[in-house]
Amino acid sequence: MGIEYSSIVDASRDDVFDWHTRRGAIHRLLPPWQPMSVVSEAESLADGRAVLGLPGGLRWVADHQRDAYDPPARFVDALGRDGVMSLPSGLVRSWRHEHRFEKVDDNRTRVTDRVDTPIPERLLLQTFRYRHRQLADDLARHRWAREQGVRPATVAVSGTTGLVGTALTAFLSTGGYRVIRLVRRPAQGDDERRWDPESPAPDLFEGVDAVVHLAGASIAGRFTDSHKAAIRESRIGPTRRLAERAAGTANGPATFVCASAIGLYGYNRGDEPLDEHSTGGGGFLTDVVTDWEAATAPAADAGLRVVNVRTGVVQTPRGGTLQLMRPLFAAGLGGRLGSGRQWLSWIDLDDLLDVYHRALYDPALSGPVNAVAPEPVRNEEYTRVLADVLHRPALVPVPGFGPKLLLGEQGARELATADQYVVPRRLLDAGHTFRRASLEDCLRHQLGHLLAAS
Repeated sequence: MGIEYSSIVDASRDDVFDWHTRRGAIHRLLPPWQPMSVVSEAESLADGRAVLGLPGGLRWVADHQRDAYDPPARFVDALGRDGVMSLPSGLVRSWRHEHRFEKVDDNRTRVTDRVDTPIPERLLLQTFRYRHRQLADDLARHRWAREQGVRPATVAVSGTTGLVGTALTAFLSTGGYRVIRLVRRPAQGDDERRWDPESPAPDLFEGVDAVVHLAGASIAGRFTDSHKAAIRESRIGPTRRLAERAAGTANGPATFVCASAIGLYGYNRGDEPLDEHSTGGGGFLTDVVTDWEAATAPAADAGLRVVNVRTGVVQTPRGGTLQLMRPLFAAGLGGRLGSGRQWLSWIDLDDLLDVYHRALYDPALSGPVNAVAPEPVRNEEYTRVLADVLHRPALVPVPGFGPKLLLGEQGARELATADQYVVPRRLLDAGHTFRRASLEDCLRHQLGHLLAAS
């Protein structure tokens, strides 16, 4: 059975093909709602091998076919002999995926996916819609940056195995950036450098144009004394030491971008619009984020442009609250939290990547930047939209003790039922555009429910 899907991308054929050849492309194209992870990327589209992890320890192996490799017009991969041929259902016995690129004109390319497989077309349609939209959106962002005179640079990134770090490094790499991953184990290859959070090496940032610091213990979890200590200790000291190292490197970075959080504004702000000039609201997270941002001072004092990305509730089924809620809502067991009147300041994962990207190159951005969508929603609206996207009812309110069982009383108060109406004022003033400013569009894209016109 042959399945074919085409769309026109506003980029030259060479640019589109080159994007696919770079490290990270498979990460950017893998739908987040599918139970797959990248084990290894193909070293070459001509004859390389990509391996994806599946539940139960299974592997999907895609071997690229040299005899079908015709750059920049085509490359082909096929299911390897040691792929998932032994699935109990026997559904996937064959798979041949042809990627075609046809020049429409100097600035447009017809991208076509042709797959020969017994898998029904209806099961793959959302995957194709997602892949083509991701490709077009990513290329558009990098094209816009080039039009502003931006050229890919060398960027050192910490926290590269985390949710945001994995996506960001893939986005930057496919855009032509040289990404140096800061790792805590021995470095493997020129694209890694070993980083000791207690004592960063003197040459850690030699030849680096910018730093993106994402590392830190997950905030999710019960707010026990040990958990709160891990949150603080993984952020304050390591951030200060990295900022000092960046400041002290003669041929080092000019820009230092550090993760931050809207937790700074406190957990019970009601209908008060909160922009980057708003004060903190009290609570554990307010104290942590205040000290976390202050830890970047050595870099700012040395003249580096420092950006603190105050991140809202990130929307992706690969992690965070959406990962937790999706199975409940899919089973028809989802519902609003508490009164449902509390404001939720959210952001699509890809929009968050765009904020980090802009922070790297836009000299107008410095200091705190609220990384949230321009349209916050109340919890009851979020509940309704998520249920509608999944075609499920949302009739069962979550009792107040539910989040407390998982997060403890303080964690539930500052995370699950936080009430914050945060505005991305700095981004809006800079004329920033969001890929997915509406919650419904975001959830449809992230969960594989895109409409035909999307």
